Amino acid sequence: MQIIDMHCDTLLECYQKNYGLRRNTGHVDLLRMKDAGALAQFFAIYLPMDDNLTPYRLFQEIYNVYMRELAANSDLIAPAISYDDILIHDREGRMSAVLSVEDGHLLAGKLERLDELYDKGVRLMTLLWCRENCIGFPDSLKREEHRLGLKPFGFDVIEKMNQLGMIIDVSHLSEGGFYDVAAHSKKPFVASHSCARSLCGHSRNLSDEQLRCISEKGGVVGVNYNSYFLREGSDFSSMEDILLHVDYLINLMGVDSVALGSDFDGIECRMEMRGYGQYQRLVEQLERRYPAETAEKICCKNVLRMMKECCD
Repeated sequence: MQIIDMHCDTLLECYQKNYGLRRNTGHVDLLRMKDAGALAQFFAIYLPMDDNLTPYRLFQEIYNVYMRELAANSDLIAPAISYDDILIHDREGRMSAVLSVEDGHLLAGKLERLDELYDKGVRLMTLLWCRENCIGFPDSLKREEHRLGLKPFGFDVIEKMNQLGMIIDVSHLSEGGFYDVAAHSKKPFVASHSCARSLCGHSRNLSDEQLRCISEKGGVVGVNYNSYFLREGSDFSSMEDILLHVDYLINLMGVDSVALGSDFDGIECRMEMRGYGQYQRLVEQLERRYPAETAEKICCKNVLRMMKECCD
């Protein structure tokens, strides 16, 4: 059973700690990915606030690390910008790296920067993180703030991403912004690393209505492994809690809309799955719970379909 994980923050770890992708002490490295049966990994360039660098400049610096690491490890992995690339690399015996950006504040109101991101291989963008940006507003516990929609520039971004073939990610987005995306995107969209609010009441999680909306639009949700989004009041991420969210999403959304979005290297809680090396334990549990075809959809096929529909 091959794996596609929709979100990790490993590139920022490589940049900040100056370690490599092949082998490191974080959650994700290429040797553990290979052993676990990874088909592709979405590597997010997460852009925290930096006193010395603009978000745009920080993106460039982390992007250079990404390109350096891919060049140094071309025997194991290659960049993928389409569905076909992933299949080609798999036939060659290599994994695929799909580049994404977490937080569109690097656009700074300049739509042409989306063209630059696309040309550099970015195929998914999380519209924002936990702060307001030029696109819109984050999720909030305050109902009036959670209802805030996209800004005018945000609608331009949605249209441009559709045109380019870049997947729209609504993780971290306000509920009002979510429904603006749903109403205006002409292509399916995703929540790359999110969970079900009915099981855990965090504002980052998605309501049943939102989850059904993603499914109706043909999108997917990647289950996040952070304990704060799995179980209220928990500081321990258990495999059973991850599986409970998978079960819930399957029952609510159907088998074509659920995927894996670990948030590895962006998680600070204690974890039963302490990194990619233990991914097959989760896969084995999925295979016990579901028919093989369903387990394969969760592990990789649903994301492959999204790549084909949105990026090709």
